[in-house]
Amino acid sequence: MDPIRIDINDYEYAGGGSNGESYHHRARPDVMLKLYLPGKIRQPLDEMLTARKVFQAGIATPEPGDYVVTADGRYGIRFRRIPDKKSYARAVGDDPALVAEYAAEFASMCRELHSIQLDTQQFESVKDRYCRMLADNPFFTTTEKDKLVRFIIDTPDSRTALHGDLHFGNAIFSGEKRYFIDLGDFCYGHPFFDLGMVYSTGRLNSEDYTREAFHMDGVTASRFWEAFAAAYFGADRPLKEIEEEIRPYAGLKTIMIERDTRRPMPEFRAALKTIL
Repeated sequence: MDPIRIDINDYEYAGGGSNGESYHHRARPDVMLKLYLPGKIRQPLDEMLTARKVFQAGIATPEPGDYVVTADGRYGIRFRRIPDKKSYARAVGDDPALVAEYAAEFASMCRELHSIQLDTQQFESVKDRYCRMLADNPFFTTTEKDKLVRFIIDTPDSRTALHGDLHFGNAIFSGEKRYFIDLGDFCYGHPFFDLGMVYSTGRLNSEDYTREAFHMDGVTASRFWEAFAAAYFGADRPLKEIEEEIRPYAGLKTIMIERDTRRPMPEFRAALKTIL
């Protein structure tokens, strides 16, 4: 698919993230642009194609538009803009006193997502994705890779819809409406793969990264996870039991992060202890 060339001067900068930047169209308030970092060509196209399938499946996400490129060679995607939107991360950062309320809302979104069964011909298996990323990872030994692959394969099969990079920065709300965003890793499989992402965001990230990426301190992020776990699994289930079950899947995020950063991430390896 050939990208549509756009003039970045038609857009106003709105914010940045780990993968790129977002912009609002100056003349069309219903259009926003997600522009990837230089050199990212295939990633925005893959995300756009996946986002279209997710939207067509009836999952709440901003409507994707075109695959685009700027004059200086940056590639991106246009979406229908959600006015006055706010991520759950930003909302908690702005008002930490409401962390439990926002965590419960996010948990409700996740439970609804995980109730959806996908057409496996339309989406990739999370197991296939992790095994593919692991095969390309230079930071694990062959023995470690064998153990990780066995753990991944032994996880029960499921057709459950998975966000793939599920955390409180990738869900937004506007009024009473809620949406998932950043769908480049959307796939299907056991919900534990998604829930491990939520756990890692609340428990494993560094203080500096949590403040920079999620607008809150580590204590608040941890409180979000605890409230989320109670809302998702039920308040009667002990948190320690939940965490022992979910922690290895949080450690698997190491594979994804090392794919993106191309460097080892020892701070996440501890969560893989029971596997390795």
